[in-house]
Amino acid sequence: MFLAVQAAAETDSSALRDAVTVAAIRAHQQALQDIAAAHNGTRTSGSPGYDASVRYVEGKLRDSSYQVTVQPFQFPVFQENLPSELARLTPDPRTYVNGTDFLTFRYSGSGTVEGVVVPTNDIIIPPTPEPSSTSGCEAADFPSVPATPAVALVQRGTCTFGQKAANAAAAGYKAIIILNEGQVGRQDVLTGTLGEPAGIPTVGTTFRLGEELHGLAQSGEVRVRIKTDTRVETRNTANVIGETIDGQADRVVVVGAHLDSVPEGPGINDNGSGTATILEIAHQMSQLGIVPRNKVRFAFWGAEEVGLLGSQHYVSQLSPAELETIMLNLNFDMVGSPNYVRFVYDGDGSDTGTAGPNGSAVIEDVFLDFLGSQDLAAAPSAFDGRSDYGPFITAGVPAGGLFSGAEVLKTAEQAVIFGGTAGVAYDKCYHQACDNLDNNNDQSLDELGDAATHAVLQFAMTTSPVRGISMARDEAVMRVPVEVLAYRGTDLQR
Repeated sequence: MFLAVQAAAETDSSALRDAVTVAAIRAHQQALQDIAAAHNGTRTSGSPGYDASVRYVEGKLRDSSYQVTVQPFQFPVFQENLPSELARLTPDPRTYVNGTDFLTFRYSGSGTVEGVVVPTNDIIIPPTPEPSSTSGCEAADFPSVPATPAVALVQRGTCTFGQKAANAAAAGYKAIIILNEGQVGRQDVLTGTLGEPAGIPTVGTTFRLGEELHGLAQSGEVRVRIKTDTRVETRNTANVIGETIDGQADRVVVVGAHLDSVPEGPGINDNGSGTATILEIAHQMSQLGIVPRNKVRFAFWGAEEVGLLGSQHYVSQLSPAELETIMLNLNFDMVGSPNYVRFVYDGDGSDTGTAGPNGSAVIEDVFLDFLGSQDLAAAPSAFDGRSDYGPFITAGVPAGGLFSGAEVLKTAEQAVIFGGTAGVAYDKCYHQACDNLDNNNDQSLDELGDAATHAVLQFAMTTSPVRGISMARDEAVMRVPVEVLAYRGTDLQR
């Protein structure tokens, strides 16, 4: 049974939006760029660059009179001792090129495996127009292991890479190859994180190489050799939490952005843009003397890039009673992509098929209604588990947020609607050294920064419930009043 309530009066966010300027957001990004430049070009968790980022954010929050907690935790750090190797032994021996044809997954196991390639039962070749593969997500996907050592061939899609690797290992496979899924933007060499150390060597390949191995395996035995030389060590890192003094303690709005970068670069869009935006919202709420009805907890997560570890740790440390006080989670992971789209997380699942916990539709509507009131188009982004809303959703907390796009190529239709360049990634420097201060779009920071500011204030001030509300748009549920509906762009998928 759904809870029907009256809509709360909309809070005028114009003063706060005016105060949260692009120049101020960029100033925070400049500080993060300077930190990276002083620490070997990176702000990855467990590094001096990340520790300096923590001190910067902590200092800014304390200066703005927030109650600040630095929450330490340990996490495993993955390192490759030597580049991995991948070769086809039969038929027609061929040595593949590291970095071009394949890459090692973070937290891959170490060792040398020579064995027969066994594709999972549900690889989709040719791929569907939109991501849909569930390859390797279930134990039943893996055929019985032959007498010889076996290497699982698995396709990207749906569940985490770690789940695919764990299922392969549990089924008796000695190594795993994960091919990219094959749609536009999912064809290049694949890499990522398994989230935690795995017992078997794990590499990712281009769609073309995976398609080749899959085709050969349909007509005969394919044997490969995989060699990985890796190690994992434990390091210390931390989340930074800044909470308002005022507000109901049993109605908490968690506003999050991950603070870490990848090891390869400074991460000024991913996710210096989200970090800088919510840090400035926090600062200006204090400067304007805004007294929230609900507590607002600004959270800067560590170790997101190695598997959402900071937000997972935070949620795991909450007691059931503490978890119940969290009204919702707003997530801002990349809001300044150079070739951006105004993505809004699809809370009710109406456009992507994956809904968040009850109340997530309300969050989606707040963003869509605001963007519509500004005559700005929006497109849905699926809850695909790639950012720090994931642990909150798993715990049943409503979630939502904004996203300006990562490695996927912008479509021609998106270019017509949102501007920018078709056939170019939303962020062509995603997870690279060039994700620096120049790798941001001021217009994206302005538009999505305004939307983020508006949503934070609405939920900081609302007297209506969020949890337990229907996700159906035709139910009499709490919604912020709307004058202009946002363009939903239902055919624009991440």
